[in-house]
Amino acid sequence: MNLKPMIAIAFAASLMGCVTSARAETLESFQLRPEVEKSYGYTHAIKIGDDLKISGAVSMDDAGNPTAAGDLEQQMKNAYSDLDKVLKHFGYSFDDVVVENVFTTDMAKFLEVSAYRNSIYTRGFPTGTWLEVKGLALPEFMIEIELEAHKSD
Repeated sequence: MNLKPMIAIAFAASLMGCVTSARAETLESFQLRPEVEKSYGYTHAIKIGDDLKISGAVSMDDAGNPTAAGDLEQQMKNAYSDLDKVLKHFGYSFDDVVVENVFTTDMAKFLEVSAYRNSIYTRGFPTGTWLEVKGLALPEFMIEIELEAHKSD
């Protein structure tokens, strides 16, 4: 009996099972400020399976106007507040965050106030990158924070 065709069929069937299960996972999106997000052309968060990707949060009001201009620490707190709302919408918390990327126009000031993160990440810090950038979407924005989270069932 030649087992090669049977092994090939079994391998192909197992690959098809992987493709089918990946396709079975549906995307779920969430918009924190639908009108603002539509005008800028993004979605604040997308969940697929157990993974959650959250677009960068900045310090803005519900109309999309910058808040706390010139105050990086308050902008950071406002961004974390919005990120908390997005995480909670999906039943996640900062304990589920695995990646945090911070973009700031003033790294020296961010380093001065970054200890605030200790109150956010009480069980350990996620991986991530901190970058100083020339500018963000609007000149008043001094910080933008994006997250990735994972939650196992």
